[in-house]
Amino acid sequence: MDTMASTHLPGTAGEHLLQSRFGTVERAERFYQQQVLPELNADMVDFVGRQEMMFVATASALGHCDCTFRAGPPGFVQVLGPGRVAWPEYRGNGVMASLGNIVENPHVGLVFVDFLRDVIGLHINGRATIVPDAEMRRAFPGLPSDTVPGRRAERWVNLHVDEAYIHCAKHIPRLRKVTAEERAWGTDDARRKGGDFFHVAAERAGADRGA
Repeated sequence: MDTMASTHLPGTAGEHLLQSRFGTVERAERFYQQQVLPELNADMVDFVGRQEMMFVATASALGHCDCTFRAGPPGFVQVLGPGRVAWPEYRGNGVMASLGNIVENPHVGLVFVDFLRDVIGLHINGRATIVPDAEMRRAFPGLPSDTVPGRRAERWVNLHVDEAYIHCAKHIPRLRKVTAEERAWGTDDARRKGGDFFHVAAERAGADRGA
C-alpha cells in the first residue's frame, strides 16, 4: 500500500495517497504551498463580496452527499472575518437537505464561480453551525436585510474556515447577467419556480392511478 508522510500538508490522507500513487506529489505540494490558505486574504474577501451565487456541498454522518445552489444580491454571503463567513437561509421546499446534513456533519464545502467578470473560482471549506436570524442580528447588527420582495432570512449558516483556494479559470464559461425583471426571487409562482420540469409529479400521479 502506498504511504506518504504528509501531516504537514493541507488536504486529506486520500489525496496524499493518490498523489503518491499517480506521481503528482511535487505538483500538489506546489499548489498547497502557493495557493491554499487557512483563512481568506484581502483579495478573497473582495471576491466573495462581489458574488451573487455559490454551490454548497454537504454530507450526512453516513456520507450521503448533497450539493445545492444559493444566490442573492452581491455580497449575500457575509465575510464576518478572515476565518468566518455566513449566508442567509430562506423559506424553501421544506426538505432542508443541506441543513439536515450540517446537523449530522458540520463539514461543508463552498464553491464560488464568477462567470461574468473575473471568470475564476474560489473554494472555501470549513465547519458550519446554524443560527436563527434574530440571534445573528443581535451578534452582528450590521447584517443587511434582503430588499427582494418575498425574501426574508429565517436562519444563517456560519462557516468557520479551514482552507481557501483558487479554482482555475481554464474551463469556466463566460455568461451573461440577466436583468432584474428576468429573475423570480421570492416568487410563489409554480411555473417561474420550475414547476414539474422533469415530470416527476406527473409520472408519480400516473403510477398512482395505475396502481
